[in-house]
Amino acid sequence: MRKFTQSMFFSVFWLTGIAAVLVMLSVAGYVVVKGFSRITPDFFTTSPRGGLSGEGGILSTIITTVYLVLLTLAVATPLGVGAGIYLVEYADQSRSPLAARITSAARFGVETLAGVPSIIFGLFGYALFVTALKLGFSLASASLAGACLIIPVIIRTTEEALKSVPDSYREGSLALGASRWETVWKVVLPPAFPGITTGIVLGAGRIVSETAIFFVTLGGSYRTPSSLMSGGRSMALHVYYLAMETRAFDKAMATAAVLVVLVVVMNLSINMISRRISRNAR
Repeated sequence: MRKFTQSMFFSVFWLTGIAAVLVMLSVAGYVVVKGFSRITPDFFTTSPRGGLSGEGGILSTIITTVYLVLLTLAVATPLGVGAGIYLVEYADQSRSPLAARITSAARFGVETLAGVPSIIFGLFGYALFVTALKLGFSLASASLAGACLIIPVIIRTTEEALKSVPDSYREGSLALGASRWETVWKVVLPPAFPGITTGIVLGAGRIVSETAIFFVTLGGSYRTPSSLMSGGRSMALHVYYLAMETRAFDKAMATAAVLVVLVVVMNLSINMISRRISRNAR
């Protein structure tokens, strides 16, 4: 009876896993097949021209998306990873009751922010960066608002990655006379690097796929940004405009197909790089 129950539950788990993969593949496959059938050579070499007809391609949206991801990660990665390292490697080692309360409040705040809808971060970015700091609808405002969005995700994944490293690594390093920073940098971070990279990849994927937060901070211009203070239009935002404000639904599907492929390639590339770096560090 026990073996039968175990086999039954294993079968249920396998079926649910296969069903989830099939749903994902069906959605992504439908978008890719429908979208790539409508792509022409000019689609990647021309920029949108506006209007209800949705004329032009997606060149400026690709450039804007790349700029946005790089700028957002440049701000969010050091802050998120640094905060995660501090919470696990330093704050948890403190014996002060006040420090323990502050750490607990910080973790509660991070978990709360991780579940806040992106439009709330967009309104915050509009109020602070666009209006109060007078950065306007620009890459600067959008990347700072995007950094606020993904920092909680990077902090949480960094914490979990560091906690997965056995304490014996730290104890052995400290017993050999290494400082805490040397222990963190040379002993703890290398095995935790793939997990930290996962958080960065999740953050980058969220930036690529978000629309609400950039709708109120990036401006929506279809021109290529010329500086940090220029507005623009990400690929996901371009899909929204094409689907909701034009009659070019076929180009919306084509842009969505490129977006899906971009996210998959980006995830695979970063995962391969992180594994190679982790292997070399070991």
